Amino acid sequence: MSEFHALKIAAVDNLTPNSVAITFEVPAGLSETFSFTAGQYITLKHHVNGKEVRRAYSISSAPSSGKLTVGIKKMPNGTFSVYANEHLKAGDSIEVMSPEGRFVFEPISKPKNVVAFAAGSGITPIMSIAQTVLESNPESNFVLVFGNQSPAETMYFKELQEIQQKYTDRFYLQSIYSRTQEEGALFGRIETSTVNFVLKNKFKETDFDAFYLCGPEEMINTVSETLENNGIPEDKILFELFTASETEDTLAENLDGKTHVEVLVDDETFSFTMDQKSLVLDAVLKENIDAPYSCQGGVCSSCIARITEGKAEMVKNQILTDGEVEEGLILTCQAHPLTPTLKVDYDDV
Repeated sequence: MSEFHALKIAAVDNLTPNSVAITFEVPAGLSETFSFTAGQYITLKHHVNGKEVRRAYSISSAPSSGKLTVGIKKMPNGTFSVYANEHLKAGDSIEVMSPEGRFVFEPISKPKNVVAFAAGSGITPIMSIAQTVLESNPESNFVLVFGNQSPAETMYFKELQEIQQKYTDRFYLQSIYSRTQEEGALFGRIETSTVNFVLKNKFKETDFDAFYLCGPEEMINTVSETLENNGIPEDKILFELFTASETEDTLAENLDGKTHVEVLVDDETFSFTMDQKSLVLDAVLKENIDAPYSCQGGVCSSCIARITEGKAEMVKNQILTDGEVEEGLILTCQAHPLTPTLKVDYDDV
């Protein structure tokens, strides 16, 4: 299981009036621990106003850069995002978990044509993926459809221009702004017509190998459905949610029993009894067990564990494949136990 390590902040750079890029110093002894694949994220742990806060942020730097950088956008009423934008500075230390995540691009020697649809802070993993795609083969192409309110509120605006200049014939940026009209940009939001414009008009002669979608759930659903309606196979569409809609936990309403739970974390077994109305991760944390977690909302994949005995059901699942669920994997932040006994292994994932 991944552990937290104290890393010093090397730099805090303003990206927009409401977002920053934070770069960490990685000691030589931890370089292997913090090696990453383009598209992965890290979980940060810090005390804000006396309370421990954990947040997952995608790595925006390319693996080839030798840097570990994340972009953090200030969210309304956000606890850590506001703190990061207003208070963090070079020299501060934060607990950081080693990289994880499945929204990745594995570079191969064969040229690839890749398109990404991103909105707002959804650009962060795409920055790493785009640079890796372009570096991996001199014939690879990358198309980015990027939605924002305005150029001033566009994270990594300057860096995207630099990528465009470096890969003039292989990197194509289609900007979309919802609040300002700009030359060469579309006006509005990423929607069905935007996807069709890319597939059937601007790049109708291009056979894309993969589609990366990152941003709000509504955008991802729209783009996914449109791609599938255009005959794009499901296995070519990869997505990562940055925000997800609230799902009512109707499952808990029909549960009233108790479950004896055994949890394996870092080769140590813990036992306790929990109400089936509770979620497994909530019960684990209540027992002061140091299980891995981050978002607690079914958006990241930090709390994945394997059921070795018993049964549990998830309130929602937008990460695990049907095959992985059949193998016994669950998001513990979304799972209710259904049997008198449940054994969960955080180590075997």
